[in-house]
Amino acid sequence: MYFTLIDRVLERSDTTLVAIKHVSSAEEYLQDHFPSFPVLPGVMMLEAMTQAARSLLDPDNQAPRPWVLCQAKALKYGAFVRPGATIYITVNLHKHNDDGSIDFKGDVRLMEPGDQITNDDLTALPVACSGRITLRPTTVGITA
Repeated sequence: MYFTLIDRVLERSDTTLVAIKHVSSAEEYLQDHFPSFPVLPGVMMLEAMTQAARSLLDPDNQAPRPWVLCQAKALKYGAFVRPGATIYITVNLHKHNDDGSIDFKGDVRLMEPGDQITNDDLTALPVACSGRITLRPTTVGITA
């Protein structure tokens, strides 16, 4: 199954990407998580950060070897994301590693329906998820 957890990229520089995702009650994975209290699964927030980091590295999806998540560290979850909410995903390139992998710092910020952002200050929004992730080029299908 392929799914996109980024609706639109709002900002992009060489080292930072900010994206947005509107969480709809029609999202298939919300049916089971949880039936009486649907919330965006934490792993989906991690996937949103991974997709944002991948988009920062390969905006046109043309890399000869796709970037994949190889490590997640210091993940923290701070708020439930319910249907109708909007999440802002921010990733910052932290460092290029000797093995070809790249480290990012990221967070997912929560905007509830009716909330307003003043002066485009995302830091005023509550953090739903934060952590460090590492991406590396895939080795699937590559022969030595």
